[in-house]
Amino acid sequence: MTTKNDQLAGKVALVTGGSRGIGAAIAQRLASDGASVAITYSKGEEAAAKLVKAIENGGGKAIAIRADAADAEAVKNAVEKTFKTLGRLDVLVNNAGTCIPEPVVVTSLENFDRVFAINVRGMFVATQAALKHMKSGGRIINIGSCVGESIGFGGMAPYSATKGAVKMFTQGLARELGSLGVTVNNVEPGPIDTDLNPAGGEWSVGQKALVPLDRYGRPEEVAALVSFIAGPESSYVNGANLKVDGGMTV
Repeated sequence: MTTKNDQLAGKVALVTGGSRGIGAAIAQRLASDGASVAITYSKGEEAAAKLVKAIENGGGKAIAIRADAADAEAVKNAVEKTFKTLGRLDVLVNNAGTCIPEPVVVTSLENFDRVFAINVRGMFVATQAALKHMKSGGRIINIGSCVGESIGFGGMAPYSATKGAVKMFTQGLARELGSLGVTVNNVEPGPIDTDLNPAGGEWSVGQKALVPLDRYGRPEEVAALVSFIAGPESSYVNGANLKVDGGMTV
């Protein structure tokens, strides 16, 4: 946990796909900054329970909700449960995502559809459901990817297409919601050291070679930016695509 402060005191945040990796780091950071946090998970029940316990042990409040991001009804229900259980909804972090790296020529329609269902449709469904409860000052924060801007290697075309969609959805929605006082922003991580893409994994050498800082990022470095965007000092940041990629796409 990071040093506790109160910039998000009294706020409620929902982090989809929040049981591990970047999502878990975001949930912990938002909780340490004073927010009550709900996380969704699809399979990692033990990891989700462990994260909730860690947040509670740090003096925070958290709940975990099982919801596959590809299941529209489950996503809607998770938003409603967050609102009913925690009393409000101020911050939505659309973090749930998946990647199936493979050349287009061998990509099955099933894999293509699943990547889009989770990365794009799941984001849309969660956002639409959350907007029924958000008031002025609300924050929608999408977790995109630097490969939604530029691709330095093969095998990522469908995934990159989803993250390009996240980018443009963010910009379009920011136009719609600005007059309501709700901001929408897109955080675009580069290679981040997680279980799904470890810094010592089989794909790490090629990715790190593209990063001027010559290292993978840490989940906490993404979470720090998300926390700022969720807080009051970011009130004039809207429709932005904010890279956390060590300079990978410069």
